[in-house]
Amino acid sequence: QVQLVESGGGLVQAGGSLRLSCAASGRTGRTFSTYAMGWFRQAPGKEREFVARINWSGDRTYYADSVKGRFTISRDNAKNTVALQMNSLKPEDTAVYYCAAGATMKGGDYWGQGTQVTVSS
Repeated sequence: QVQLVESGGGLVQAGGSLRLSCAASGRTGRTFSTYAMGWFRQAPGKEREFVARINWSGDRTYYADSVKGRFTISRDNAKNTVALQMNSLKPEDTAVYYCAAGATMKGGDYWGQGTQVTVSS
């Protein structure tokens, strides 16, 4: 079983930056490097939305059109972590951000509890 814990959310003004981190643990955390990892978000009244994905080796990344050029996903397999650097934040980026392991564009096998990101205008 893989447990994921997100951190780094908060309140920021439009145009600002935040860095989210997701730490994996558990008995199967030792296999973290084999999982594609992703970030998703869900705003109030909205469906869960794909944000970014990174493959197991870290050399392939995918982004939603809405965040391309602004967000960067990365991973550190030695530390069992994945990060999402968010720059040039917009109010429409406001959402709860979730980390997923075994991620595709549609979802994942394991999920964190989420971290709130609020962007004020």
